[in-house]
Parts: sequence; C-alpha cells; structure tokens
Amino acid sequence: MEKAIIGKKVGMTQIFDEAGKVIPVTVIQAGPCTVVQKKTVEKDGYAAVQLGFEEVPEKKLSKPEAGHSKKAGKCLRVLKEFKLDKADELNVGDQLTATVFAPGDRVDITGISKGHGYQGAVKRCGGHVQKKVHRHSGSMGSSTDPSRIFKGHNGAGQMGNEQVTVINLDVVQVDEELGVIAVRGAVPGPRGGVVALRTSTKKIAVKQAAEGSGRVNPQKQSARVNPQKASARNK
Repeated sequence: MEKAIIGKKVGMTQIFDEAGKVIPVTVIQAGPCTVVQKKTVEKDGYAAVQLGFEEVPEKKLSKPEAGHSKKAGKCLRVLKEFKLDKADELNVGDQLTATVFAPGDRVDITGISKGHGYQGAVKRCGGHVQKKVHRHSGSMGSSTDPSRIFKGHNGAGQMGNEQVTVINLDVVQVDEELGVIAVRGAVPGPRGGVVALRTSTKKIAVKQAAEGSGRVNPQKQSARVNPQKASARNK
C-alpha cells in the first residue's frame, strides 16, 4: 500500500539498535497533514489526494490560497499532491499523522537542497586547480567546429537550491506521541526545510538459497581442505 506525508526536517542524530550498533538518522517532524483536495478518475482522470501541512494565520496567505485551504477547515501553507492506491478511501478534512509509516518501511524523500549561491567551476563541479587559469574552467573545446559550448558543460553558476529526491531510505523509529519519524541516512535540505515522504518505488528482491541444494563454492576459505593437515588426513 502506498503511503505519503509531509514533514519538516529537524536535524540529524544517532541512535543505537538492539545489537548496540550506531545508526545515523535524520529526525523528521511528520504531519499532522490534512486532506485539502481529492481528485477522482471520473472528474480529473486520475486518483490522487492533495495534502496540506503547517497551519498559519489567514493573513499570511493570498485570498485564493486561503479560500482553497478553507475547504478543509484550516489555512495551510504547504500543499503537495500524491497519487496513492487507496486515495478513494480518504476524504477532505481527514488527518494523517506520523503513524502512517512503521519501522521497517522504505521511503523516498523529496526536499530542496541547501543553496550555495553563485559558485565557481572548482567548487560547483569538482576538478583540479590549473596553474594557468587558476580556478577557472579553462579550455572548453574547439572554436571552428561546433563554434559553441555544449549544454551541461562544467562551469560556474548557481549551486544547490534545487529539488532532490533520495530513494529507498528505511524508517528506523516512529514516535506517535511526538509525531516524529527517524529515517536512516541523510535527507536533502537545511534544518527546518519542508520534505515529502512517500512509499519507495524501488523494489528490493530478497534472494534465498534453496534448502538442500548442497552447493559448495570452492573459492571460499571454508570449502578449501589442506591435505597436509592432520585433521584432513583423519577424515
């Protein structure tokens, strides 16, 4: 079942599992989110729900935004649409909390990366500092043909401040009382940035060895037998 929620990045920390191993996690204040709009196949051609997050005073929204959010009974600043399998079961005004996800779930998280402003070619694209051109890009190609620079070439420009999606992160903990979700690994964006969580689109196939196959890999150390050892001669 596909699930989704909007949240706010709190920051990173580390927790310990039952075996005592350290797990680096990102703490996300997930929800509460309110269903602001419901889209159906008959009316819109597809099934989806629009979730609203972060209630604000009405004066902080434009009149069209406030009028749209008031259908759910609240003035919400952040609106995001999600195509879910069971979107038909949700209605306008319903609330979603952090408990929609459970430990062990895999999620894709989308956020706006940290903005670094206008940066040079070395910091923005990597590479070595050359003596003749210092921290500039250097030569970019011939002049006669094609007489231009192809798009996407390394160079100076705006760095960061773009939408980034990190896929297949696993949920480590869910705190119902505080409404937070702890996700293993890093999440794009600064502290306080808005992020969207949804069920991961990546499927992981778990390989299981057939019972009684009796296969032995001769390359493994455990399969090698030294005939010079006494333990091997006594067998």
